[in-house]
Amino acid sequence: MKKIIILLICIFGFYQYSNAQGYKNPVISGFHPDPSVCRVGDDYYLVTSSFEYFPGVPVFHSKDLINWTKIGHCLTRPSQLKLDKCLPSAGIYAPTIRYHEGHFYMVTTNVSGGGNFYVSTDNPAGEWSEPVFVEQGGIDPTLYFEDAKCYFISNGKGITISEIDVKTGKKLTESRIVWNGTGGRYPESPHIYKKDGWYYLLISEGGTEYGHKMTIARSKSIYGPYESNPSNPIFTHINEISQNNPIQGTGHGDFIQAHDGSWWIVFLGFRPQSLLHHVLGRETFLAPVRWDTNAWPVINGNGTVDIDMNVATLPLKPVKQQDLSTDFDEAKLGVDWNYLRNPFMTNYSLTEKKGSLRLKASAVSLDDNDSPTFVGRRQEHVDFSTVTVLSLNDAMQGDEAGMTIYYSPQAHYEIFLKKSKKGKCKLVVHYRMGALNHIAYEMEIPEDKIYLKVKGDKDYYSFYYSLDGKKFNFLRKINIWYLSSETNGGFTGVYIGLYATSQNKKTKAYADFDKFLYKPAALD
Repeated sequence: MKKIIILLICIFGFYQYSNAQGYKNPVISGFHPDPSVCRVGDDYYLVTSSFEYFPGVPVFHSKDLINWTKIGHCLTRPSQLKLDKCLPSAGIYAPTIRYHEGHFYMVTTNVSGGGNFYVSTDNPAGEWSEPVFVEQGGIDPTLYFEDAKCYFISNGKGITISEIDVKTGKKLTESRIVWNGTGGRYPESPHIYKKDGWYYLLISEGGTEYGHKMTIARSKSIYGPYESNPSNPIFTHINEISQNNPIQGTGHGDFIQAHDGSWWIVFLGFRPQSLLHHVLGRETFLAPVRWDTNAWPVINGNGTVDIDMNVATLPLKPVKQQDLSTDFDEAKLGVDWNYLRNPFMTNYSLTEKKGSLRLKASAVSLDDNDSPTFVGRRQEHVDFSTVTVLSLNDAMQGDEAGMTIYYSPQAHYEIFLKKSKKGKCKLVVHYRMGALNHIAYEMEIPEDKIYLKVKGDKDYYSFYYSLDGKKFNFLRKINIWYLSSETNGGFTGVYIGLYATSQNKKTKAYADFDKFLYKPAALD
Protein backbone atom coordinates (compact mmCIF):
# COMPACT_ATOMS: atom_id res chain seq x y z
CA MET A 1 0.00 0.00 0.00
CA LYS A 2 2.84 2.36 0.90
CA LYS A 3 4.48 1.70 -2.48
CA ILE A 4 1.20 2.47 -4.26
CA ILE A 5 0.86 5.78 -2.39
CA ILE A 6 4.44 6.72 -3.29
CA LEU A 7 3.77 5.80 -6.91
CA LEU A 8 0.62 7.92 -6.99
CA ILE A 9 2.50 10.85 -5.46
CA CYS A 10 5.20 10.51 -8.14
CA ILE A 11 2.61 10.34 -10.92
CA PHE A 12 0.75 13.34 -9.52
CA GLY A 13 4.02 15.24 -9.16
CA PHE A 14 4.97 14.46 -12.76
CA TYR A 15 1.55 15.57 -13.95
CA GLN A 16 1.86 18.82 -12.08
CA TYR A 17 5.34 19.41 -13.49
CA SER A 18 4.38 18.56 -17.04
CA ASN A 19 1.42 20.94 -16.90
CA ALA A 20 3.05 23.84 -15.06
CA GLN A 21 5.90 24.73 -17.36
CA GLY A 22 5.11 28.43 -17.40
CA TYR A 23 6.08 30.85 -20.15
CA LYS A 24 7.21 34.40 -20.85
CA ASN A 25 5.11 37.25 -22.18
CA PRO A 26 4.77 38.58 -24.79
CA VAL A 27 4.17 35.40 -26.77
CA ILE A 28 4.53 37.36 -30.02
CA SER A 29 6.90 40.31 -29.64
CA GLY A 30 7.15 43.51 -31.63
CA PHE A 31 4.39 45.34 -33.47
CA HIS A 32 1.63 42.66 -33.46
CA PRO A 33 -1.47 44.33 -31.97
CA ASP A 34 -5.17 43.48 -31.76
CA PRO A 35 -4.73 39.68 -31.67
CA SER A 36 -7.57 37.31 -32.46
CA VAL A 37 -7.43 33.53 -32.23
CA CYS A 38 -9.37 30.45 -33.29
CA ARG A 39 -8.89 26.70 -32.84
CA VAL A 40 -9.27 23.73 -35.16
CA GLY A 41 -8.67 20.51 -33.22
CA ASP A 42 -5.35 21.05 -31.47
CA ASP A 43 -4.18 23.68 -33.97
CA TYR A 44 -4.42 27.39 -33.14
CA TYR A 45 -4.43 30.27 -35.60
CA LEU A 46 -3.92 33.93 -34.73
CA VAL A 47 -4.06 37.19 -36.68
CA THR A 48 -3.01 40.76 -35.83
CA SER A 49 -3.40 44.25 -37.28
CA SER A 50 -1.10 45.59 -40.01
CA PHE A 51 -2.23 49.20 -40.73
CA GLU A 52 -0.29 50.74 -43.70
CA TYR A 53 1.97 47.74 -44.31
CA PHE A 54 1.67 45.25 -47.17
CA PRO A 55 0.98 42.34 -47.27
CA GLY A 56 -1.65 42.74 -44.59
CA VAL A 57 -2.84 40.81 -41.53
CA PRO A 58 -0.11 38.32 -40.58
CA VAL A 59 -1.24 34.77 -39.72
CA PHE A 60 0.38 32.65 -37.00
CA HIS A 61 0.09 28.97 -36.07
CA SER A 62 0.67 27.23 -32.74
CA LYS A 63 0.09 23.93 -30.99
CA ASP A 64 0.26 25.32 -27.45
CA LEU A 65 -0.79 29.03 -27.61
CA ILE A 66 2.73 29.99 -26.52
CA ASN A 67 5.10 29.03 -29.35
CA TRP A 68 3.93 30.72 -32.55
CA THR A 69 5.14 30.55 -36.16
CA LYS A 70 4.21 33.16 -38.74
CA ILE A 71 2.84 31.21 -41.72
CA GLY A 72 1.66 33.95 -44.07
CA HIS A 73 -0.73 36.86 -44.53
CA CYS A 74 -4.45 37.10 -45.23
CA LEU A 75 -4.19 40.07 -47.62
CA THR A 76 -1.50 39.49 -50.23
CA ARG A 77 -2.96 41.12 -53.36
CA PRO A 78 -3.72 44.76 -54.17
CA SER A 79 -7.29 43.71 -55.01
CA GLN A 80 -7.70 42.67 -51.36
CA LEU A 81 -5.81 45.56 -49.82
CA LYS A 82 -5.82 49.07 -51.30
CA LEU A 83 -3.43 51.33 -49.40
CA ASP A 84 -2.81 54.11 -51.93
CA LYS A 85 -1.66 57.26 -50.10
CA CYS A 86 -3.07 55.96 -46.82
CA LEU A 87 -2.02 57.94 -43.76
CA PRO A 88 0.28 56.50 -41.10
CA SER A 89 -1.58 54.24 -38.67
CA ALA A 90 -4.50 54.03 -41.10
CA GLY A 91 -5.23 51.11 -43.43
CA ILE A 92 -6.07 47.80 -41.78
CA TYR A 93 -7.48 47.90 -38.25
CA ALA A 94 -8.25 45.10 -35.80
CA PRO A 95 -9.00 41.74 -37.48
CA THR A 96 -10.89 38.74 -36.13
CA ILE A 97 -10.29 35.15 -37.24
CA ARG A 98 -12.99 32.49 -36.97
CA TYR A 99 -13.47 28.92 -38.24
CA HIS A 100 -16.82 27.50 -39.36
CA GLU A 101 -17.70 24.35 -41.31
CA GLY A 102 -14.30 23.85 -42.90
CA HIS A 103 -13.60 27.51 -43.69
CA PHE A 104 -11.52 30.19 -42.02
CA TYR A 105 -12.85 33.74 -42.03
CA MET A 106 -10.84 36.88 -41.32
CA VAL A 107 -12.91 40.04 -40.90
CA THR A 108 -11.42 43.51 -40.57
CA THR A 109 -11.73 47.19 -41.54
CA ASN A 110 -9.78 49.18 -44.13
CA VAL A 111 -10.25 52.66 -42.70
CA SER A 112 -8.49 54.13 -45.75
CA GLY A 113 -11.17 52.89 -48.10
CA GLY A 114 -13.85 50.22 -48.34
CA GLY A 115 -14.81 49.83 -44.71
CA ASN A 116 -15.67 46.46 -43.15
CA PHE A 117 -15.02 43.27 -45.10
CA TYR A 118 -14.00 39.65 -44.71
CA VAL A 119 -12.00 37.10 -46.67
CA SER A 120 -12.05 33.31 -46.37
CA THR A 121 -9.96 30.24 -47.12
CA ASP A 122 -9.64 26.55 -46.32
CA ASN A 123 -5.85 26.94 -45.92
CA PRO A 124 -4.78 29.80 -43.62
CA ALA A 125 -1.17 29.54 -44.83
CA GLY A 126 -2.26 29.94 -48.45
CA GLU A 127 -4.22 32.44 -50.50
CA TRP A 128 -7.41 33.99 -49.16
CA SER A 129 -10.50 35.00 -51.15
CA GLU A 130 -11.39 38.37 -52.57
CA PRO A 131 -13.05 40.71 -50.04
CA VAL A 132 -16.74 40.52 -49.19
CA PHE A 133 -17.91 43.91 -47.90
CA VAL A 134 -20.58 44.43 -45.26
CA GLU A 135 -22.67 47.58 -45.09
CA GLN A 136 -22.40 48.07 -41.36
CA GLY A 137 -20.22 50.88 -40.12
CA GLY A 138 -17.81 51.10 -37.23
CA ILE A 139 -14.53 49.27 -36.81
CA ASP A 140 -13.16 46.15 -35.06
CA PRO A 141 -15.69 43.78 -36.66
CA THR A 142 -16.16 40.16 -35.66
CA LEU A 143 -18.26 37.22 -36.80
CA TYR A 144 -20.29 34.91 -34.59
CA PHE A 145 -21.65 31.64 -36.02
CA GLU A 146 -24.53 29.75 -34.44
CA ASP A 147 -26.37 26.93 -36.17
CA ALA A 148 -27.02 28.14 -39.73
CA LYS A 149 -26.79 31.83 -38.81
CA CYS A 150 -23.90 34.28 -39.00
CA TYR A 151 -23.91 37.50 -36.99
CA PHE A 152 -21.79 40.55 -37.75
CA ILE A 153 -20.71 42.66 -34.78
CA SER A 154 -18.85 45.98 -34.90
CA ASN A 155 -18.54 49.15 -32.86
CA GLY A 156 -19.67 52.59 -33.95
CA LYS A 157 -22.06 54.62 -31.80
CA GLY A 158 -22.33 51.45 -29.72
CA ILE A 159 -21.72 47.74 -30.04
CA THR A 160 -23.86 46.84 -33.05
CA ILE A 161 -25.14 43.47 -34.29
CA SER A 162 -26.87 42.29 -37.45
CA GLU A 163 -27.40 38.92 -39.10
CA ILE A 164 -25.74 38.54 -42.51
CA ASP A 165 -25.61 36.11 -45.41
CA VAL A 166 -22.02 34.89 -45.05
CA LYS A 167 -21.77 34.08 -48.76
CA THR A 168 -22.62 37.58 -49.93
CA GLY A 169 -22.16 39.85 -46.90
CA LYS A 170 -25.71 41.14 -47.33
CA LYS A 171 -27.47 42.11 -44.11
CA LEU A 172 -30.51 39.97 -43.31
CA THR A 173 -31.62 42.09 -40.35
CA GLU A 174 -31.31 45.72 -39.35
CA SER A 175 -28.30 46.65 -37.25
CA ARG A 176 -29.08 46.97 -33.54
CA ILE A 177 -27.03 48.65 -30.83
CA VAL A 178 -26.93 46.17 -27.94
CA TRP A 179 -24.44 47.65 -25.44
CA ASN A 180 -22.48 50.83 -24.85
CA GLY A 181 -20.02 49.47 -22.32
CA THR A 182 -19.54 50.72 -18.79
CA GLY A 183 -18.90 54.38 -19.57
CA GLY A 184 -15.26 54.22 -20.63
CA ARG A 185 -14.23 56.02 -23.80
CA TYR A 186 -13.94 54.12 -27.07
CA PRO A 187 -15.95 50.95 -26.38
CA GLU A 188 -14.52 48.70 -29.09
CA SER A 189 -13.15 45.29 -30.14
CA PRO A 190 -16.37 43.33 -29.50
CA HIS A 191 -16.35 39.52 -29.42
CA ILE A 192 -19.29 37.23 -28.60
CA TYR A 193 -19.03 33.76 -27.02
CA LYS A 194 -21.77 31.38 -25.86
CA LYS A 195 -21.32 29.44 -22.64
CA ASP A 196 -23.84 27.74 -20.32
CA GLY A 197 -26.73 29.25 -22.26
CA TRP A 198 -25.39 32.81 -21.91
CA TYR A 199 -24.13 35.10 -24.67
CA TYR A 200 -21.04 36.85 -23.34
CA LEU A 201 -19.99 40.12 -25.00
CA LEU A 202 -16.36 41.06 -24.38
CA ILE A 203 -15.16 44.56 -25.33
CA SER A 204 -12.35 47.01 -24.60
CA GLU A 205 -12.70 50.53 -23.24
CA GLY A 206 -10.48 53.42 -22.27
CA GLY A 207 -8.47 53.75 -25.49
CA THR A 208 -5.41 51.75 -26.44
CA GLU A 209 -3.04 53.61 -24.12
CA TYR A 210 -2.38 53.46 -20.37
CA GLY A 211 -6.12 53.53 -19.55
CA HIS A 212 -6.95 50.45 -21.61
CA LYS A 213 -9.22 47.84 -20.02
CA MET A 214 -11.56 44.96 -20.85
CA THR A 215 -15.18 44.74 -19.77
CA ILE A 216 -17.84 42.08 -20.27
CA ALA A 217 -21.62 41.71 -20.28
CA ARG A 218 -24.02 38.81 -20.84
CA SER A 219 -27.54 38.06 -22.01
CA LYS A 220 -29.82 35.11 -22.70
CA SER A 221 -30.49 36.59 -26.16
CA ILE A 222 -27.84 37.61 -28.64
CA TYR A 223 -29.68 40.91 -29.13
CA GLY A 224 -29.79 41.64 -25.41
CA PRO A 225 -30.52 43.24 -23.08
CA TYR A 226 -26.95 42.76 -21.80
CA GLU A 227 -26.16 42.77 -18.10
CA SER A 228 -22.81 44.27 -17.17
CA ASN A 229 -20.48 42.28 -14.94
CA PRO A 230 -20.54 43.91 -11.46
CA SER A 231 -16.77 43.31 -11.27
CA ASN A 232 -15.93 45.22 -14.46
CA PRO A 233 -13.30 45.84 -15.64
CA ILE A 234 -12.19 42.23 -15.68
CA PHE A 235 -8.70 43.09 -16.94
CA THR A 236 -6.63 46.27 -16.76
CA HIS A 237 -3.23 47.61 -15.73
CA ILE A 238 -4.53 51.11 -14.95
CA ASN A 239 -4.88 50.36 -11.22
CA GLU A 240 -2.30 50.88 -8.49
CA ILE A 241 -1.45 47.17 -8.31
CA SER A 242 0.04 47.39 -11.83
CA GLN A 243 1.48 50.90 -11.91
CA ASN A 244 5.05 49.52 -11.97
CA ASN A 245 4.30 46.50 -14.14
CA PRO A 246 6.61 46.31 -17.20
CA ILE A 247 3.50 45.60 -19.30
CA GLN A 248 1.07 48.48 -19.82
CA GLY A 249 -1.92 49.38 -22.00
CA THR A 250 -3.45 45.90 -21.76
CA GLY A 251 -6.73 45.31 -23.57
CA HIS A 252 -8.34 44.22 -26.85
CA GLY A 253 -8.59 40.51 -26.05
CA ASP A 254 -10.07 37.35 -27.53
CA PHE A 255 -10.99 34.24 -25.51
CA ILE A 256 -10.20 30.72 -26.70
CA GLN A 257 -11.09 27.35 -25.19
CA ALA A 258 -8.17 24.98 -25.64
CA HIS A 259 -8.45 21.37 -26.76
CA ASP A 260 -7.95 20.23 -23.15
CA GLY A 261 -10.94 22.31 -21.98
CA SER A 262 -8.91 25.12 -20.40
CA TRP A 263 -9.64 28.74 -21.26
CA TRP A 264 -7.16 31.43 -22.31
CA ILE A 265 -7.13 34.97 -23.62
CA VAL A 266 -4.81 36.65 -26.11
CA PHE A 267 -4.60 40.43 -25.85
CA LEU A 268 -2.43 43.41 -26.63
CA GLY A 269 -0.13 45.43 -24.40
CA PHE A 270 3.09 47.40 -24.69
CA ARG A 271 6.38 47.52 -22.82
CA PRO A 272 7.68 51.01 -21.92
CA GLN A 273 11.47 51.03 -22.11
CA SER A 274 12.88 54.56 -21.71
CA LEU A 275 11.18 57.21 -19.56
CA LEU A 276 7.83 55.50 -20.28
CA HIS A 277 8.39 55.55 -24.05
CA HIS A 278 7.84 52.42 -26.15
CA VAL A 279 8.93 51.79 -29.74
CA LEU A 280 8.18 48.08 -30.29
CA GLY A 281 4.49 48.84 -30.70
CA ARG A 282 1.66 46.91 -29.11
CA GLU A 283 2.48 43.23 -28.76
CA THR A 284 0.57 39.97 -28.27
CA PHE A 285 0.29 38.56 -24.74
CA LEU A 286 -1.39 35.48 -23.23
CA ALA A 287 -3.12 34.77 -19.92
CA PRO A 288 -5.13 31.88 -18.43
CA VAL A 289 -8.82 32.31 -17.72
CA ARG A 290 -10.88 30.68 -14.98
CA TRP A 291 -14.42 30.32 -16.20
CA ASP A 292 -16.73 28.35 -13.92
CA THR A 293 -20.25 27.22 -14.84
CA ASN A 294 -22.68 30.15 -15.01
CA ALA A 295 -19.92 32.42 -13.68
CA TRP A 296 -18.14 35.48 -15.00
CA PRO A 297 -14.63 34.85 -16.39
CA VAL A 298 -11.61 35.72 -14.23
CA ILE A 299 -8.34 36.48 -16.03
CA ASN A 300 -5.14 35.23 -14.37
CA GLY A 301 -6.70 35.30 -10.90
CA ASN A 302 -6.65 39.07 -10.35
CA GLY A 303 -7.16 40.70 -13.76
CA THR A 304 -3.50 41.49 -14.37
CA VAL A 305 -0.63 39.73 -16.13
CA ASP A 306 3.16 39.42 -15.81
CA ILE A 307 6.21 38.88 -18.00
CA ASP A 308 7.02 35.61 -16.21
CA MET A 309 3.88 33.49 -16.06
CA ASN A 310 4.22 30.67 -13.53
CA VAL A 311 1.00 28.91 -14.51
CA ALA A 312 -0.05 25.54 -15.85
CA THR A 313 0.02 25.43 -19.63
CA LEU A 314 -0.84 23.11 -22.44
CA PRO A 315 1.95 20.62 -23.15
CA LEU A 316 4.60 22.80 -24.74
CA LYS A 317 5.35 22.26 -28.42
CA PRO A 318 8.48 24.28 -29.19
CA VAL A 319 8.90 25.30 -32.82
CA LYS A 320 12.00 25.82 -34.88
CA GLN A 321 13.04 29.45 -34.59
CA GLN A 322 12.54 31.22 -37.88
CA ASP A 323 15.79 32.68 -39.20
CA LEU A 324 15.91 36.36 -38.33
CA SER A 325 18.67 36.98 -40.89
CA THR A 326 18.92 36.40 -44.62
CA ASP A 327 21.53 36.21 -47.38
CA PHE A 328 18.82 37.02 -49.94
CA ASP A 329 19.33 33.65 -51.62
CA GLU A 330 15.64 32.76 -51.54
CA ALA A 331 13.27 33.10 -54.48
CA LYS A 332 11.14 35.59 -52.54
CA LEU A 333 11.32 37.50 -49.30
CA GLY A 334 10.19 35.68 -46.17
CA VAL A 335 6.97 36.35 -44.28
CA ASP A 336 8.70 38.73 -41.84
CA TRP A 337 9.22 41.35 -44.58
CA ASN A 338 6.73 44.08 -45.48
CA TYR A 339 6.39 47.02 -47.83
CA LEU A 340 4.97 50.46 -47.13
CA ARG A 341 1.54 50.65 -48.74
CA ASN A 342 1.04 48.99 -52.14
CA PRO A 343 4.55 48.43 -53.53
CA PHE A 344 5.72 49.02 -57.09
CA MET A 345 7.17 45.54 -57.51
CA THR A 346 9.32 46.50 -60.52
CA ASN A 347 11.54 48.33 -58.00
CA TYR A 348 12.44 45.08 -56.19
CA SER A 349 14.43 42.07 -57.41
CA LEU A 350 16.10 39.00 -55.94
CA THR A 351 17.23 37.67 -59.31
CA GLU A 352 19.29 40.40 -61.01
CA LYS A 353 22.29 39.74 -58.79
CA LYS A 354 22.59 36.35 -57.14
CA GLY A 355 22.54 36.54 -53.36
CA SER A 356 21.42 40.18 -53.31
CA LEU A 357 18.27 42.19 -52.87
CA ARG A 358 18.20 44.91 -55.51
CA LEU A 359 16.23 48.06 -54.78
CA LYS A 360 15.70 50.53 -57.60
CA ALA A 361 15.57 54.11 -56.40
CA SER A 362 12.35 56.08 -56.85
CA ALA A 363 11.43 59.71 -56.33
CA VAL A 364 9.16 58.77 -53.40
CA SER A 365 10.93 59.45 -50.11
CA LEU A 366 10.49 58.11 -46.61
CA ASP A 367 8.84 61.45 -45.74
CA ASP A 368 5.93 60.81 -48.12
CA ASN A 369 2.54 59.20 -47.47
CA ASP A 370 3.18 57.00 -50.47
CA SER A 371 5.09 53.84 -51.34
CA PRO A 372 8.85 54.45 -51.40
CA THR A 373 11.27 51.73 -52.46
CA PHE A 374 11.36 50.26 -48.97
CA VAL A 375 11.20 46.80 -47.48
CA GLY A 376 11.48 46.15 -43.77
CA ARG A 377 10.87 43.87 -40.83
CA ARG A 378 9.56 44.67 -37.37
CA GLN A 379 11.90 45.45 -34.49
CA GLU A 380 10.97 42.63 -32.13
CA HIS A 381 13.55 43.07 -29.35
CA VAL A 382 14.56 46.00 -27.17
CA ASP A 383 18.24 45.00 -27.44
CA PHE A 384 19.36 44.00 -30.92
CA SER A 385 21.94 44.59 -33.64
CA THR A 386 21.51 44.52 -37.38
CA VAL A 387 24.05 44.63 -40.22
CA THR A 388 23.67 44.95 -43.98
CA VAL A 389 26.14 45.20 -46.86
CA LEU A 390 25.27 47.93 -49.33
CA SER A 391 26.54 49.01 -52.73
CA LEU A 392 25.07 52.04 -54.53
CA ASN A 393 25.24 51.87 -58.31
CA ASP A 394 24.61 54.16 -61.31
CA ALA A 395 23.88 56.98 -58.89
CA MET A 396 23.59 60.69 -59.62
CA GLN A 397 23.66 63.64 -57.26
CA GLY A 398 20.86 63.25 -54.70
CA ASP A 399 20.50 59.46 -55.06
CA GLU A 400 20.70 57.57 -51.76
CA ALA A 401 20.24 54.13 -50.25
CA GLY A 402 20.67 52.67 -46.81
CA MET A 403 19.05 51.36 -43.64
CA THR A 404 16.25 53.13 -41.79
CA ILE A 405 14.82 52.80 -38.30
CA TYR A 406 11.32 53.78 -39.28
CA TYR A 407 8.16 54.67 -37.36
CA SER A 408 6.30 57.00 -39.72
CA PRO A 409 6.96 59.65 -42.41
CA GLN A 410 7.45 62.15 -39.59
CA ALA A 411 9.70 59.96 -37.45
CA HIS A 412 12.63 57.92 -38.76
CA TYR A 413 16.42 57.62 -38.46
CA GLU A 414 18.77 56.59 -41.29
CA ILE A 415 22.33 55.61 -42.07
CA PHE A 416 22.92 55.72 -45.82
CA LEU A 417 25.14 56.37 -48.82
CA LYS A 418 24.42 59.42 -50.96
CA LYS A 419 25.97 60.81 -54.14
CA SER A 420 27.25 64.34 -53.63
CA LYS A 421 27.48 67.22 -56.06
CA LYS A 422 31.05 66.30 -56.93
CA GLY A 423 30.07 62.73 -57.78
CA LYS A 424 31.65 61.38 -54.64
CA CYS A 425 29.87 59.13 -52.17
CA LYS A 426 29.00 60.31 -48.68
CA LEU A 427 28.10 58.30 -45.61
CA VAL A 428 25.31 60.06 -43.72
CA VAL A 429 23.49 59.62 -40.43
CA HIS A 430 20.20 61.51 -40.51
CA TYR A 431 17.08 61.86 -38.40
CA ARG A 432 13.58 63.16 -39.00
CA MET A 433 11.66 64.28 -35.92
CA GLY A 434 8.46 66.02 -36.92
CA ALA A 435 9.39 69.28 -38.67
CA LEU A 436 13.06 68.77 -37.77
CA ASN A 437 15.29 67.24 -40.46
CA HIS A 438 18.88 66.99 -39.30
CA ILE A 439 22.12 65.48 -40.58
CA ALA A 440 23.84 64.16 -37.46
CA TYR A 441 26.99 63.00 -39.26
CA GLU A 442 28.47 62.87 -42.77
CA MET A 443 31.80 61.94 -44.33
CA GLU A 444 33.14 61.04 -47.74
CA ILE A 445 34.08 57.40 -48.24
CA PRO A 446 36.44 55.96 -50.85
CA GLU A 447 34.07 53.44 -52.40
CA ASP A 448 30.39 52.77 -53.08
CA LYS A 449 30.23 49.58 -50.97
CA ILE A 450 29.93 49.62 -47.20
CA TYR A 451 28.78 47.68 -44.14
CA LEU A 452 26.09 49.47 -42.15
CA LYS A 453 25.24 48.55 -38.58
CA VAL A 454 22.59 49.68 -36.10
CA LYS A 455 22.39 48.63 -32.46
CA GLY A 456 19.36 49.22 -30.31
CA ASP A 457 18.97 49.21 -26.53
CA LYS A 458 16.38 50.54 -24.12
CA ASP A 459 17.54 54.15 -24.52
CA TYR A 460 19.39 54.59 -27.83
CA TYR A 461 19.87 53.59 -31.43
CA SER A 462 23.59 53.60 -32.26
CA PHE A 463 25.00 53.77 -35.81
CA TYR A 464 28.22 52.22 -37.13
CA TYR A 465 30.00 51.54 -40.42
CA SER A 466 32.77 49.30 -41.68
CA LEU A 467 34.68 49.01 -44.95
CA ASP A 468 35.76 45.40 -44.40
CA GLY A 469 32.97 43.91 -42.24
CA LYS A 470 35.38 43.30 -39.35
CA LYS A 471 36.13 46.61 -37.66
CA PHE A 472 33.05 48.74 -37.10
CA ASN A 473 33.40 52.43 -36.38
CA PHE A 474 30.89 54.18 -34.12
CA LEU A 475 29.27 57.30 -35.59
CA ARG A 476 26.35 58.57 -33.53
CA LYS A 477 23.62 57.51 -31.11
CA ILE A 478 20.09 58.95 -30.93
CA ASN A 479 17.46 58.57 -28.21
CA ILE A 480 14.66 56.14 -28.91
CA TRP A 481 12.11 58.63 -27.56
CA TYR A 482 11.52 60.38 -30.88
CA LEU A 483 10.32 57.16 -32.55
CA SER A 484 7.89 56.26 -29.77
CA SER A 485 4.11 56.21 -29.82
CA GLU A 486 4.17 58.60 -26.85
CA THR A 487 5.99 61.21 -28.97
CA ASN A 488 4.27 60.65 -32.31
CA GLY A 489 0.90 59.10 -31.55
CA GLY A 490 -0.20 56.31 -33.85
CA PHE A 491 -0.73 52.59 -33.48
CA THR A 492 2.26 50.91 -35.14
CA GLY A 493 5.82 50.09 -34.07
CA VAL A 494 9.34 50.54 -35.38
CA TYR A 495 10.49 48.78 -38.54
CA ILE A 496 14.08 48.18 -39.60
CA GLY A 497 14.04 48.89 -43.32
CA LEU A 498 16.22 48.91 -46.42
CA TYR A 499 15.46 51.62 -48.94
CA ALA A 500 16.58 53.53 -52.04
CA THR A 501 15.35 57.01 -53.00
CA SER A 502 16.29 59.72 -55.47
CA GLN A 503 15.81 63.41 -56.09
CA ASN A 504 15.90 62.67 -59.83
CA LYS A 505 12.67 61.56 -61.47
CA LYS A 506 14.56 59.73 -64.25
CA THR A 507 17.10 58.11 -61.99
CA LYS A 508 18.69 54.80 -62.92
CA ALA A 509 20.27 54.33 -59.50
CA TYR A 510 19.92 51.03 -57.70
CA ALA A 511 21.21 49.54 -54.48
CA ASP A 512 22.31 45.96 -53.89
CA PHE A 513 22.02 44.61 -50.34
CA ASP A 514 24.09 41.43 -50.03
CA LYS A 515 22.78 40.32 -46.64
CA PHE A 516 20.71 41.37 -43.67
CA LEU A 517 21.71 40.13 -40.22
CA TYR A 518 19.34 40.65 -37.30
CA LYS A 519 20.50 39.45 -33.90
CA PRO A 520 18.76 39.88 -30.54
CA ALA A 521 21.34 40.86 -27.93
CA ALA A 522 19.51 38.83 -25.29
CA LEU A 523 16.07 37.47 -24.53
CA ASP A 524 13.91 40.36 -23.34
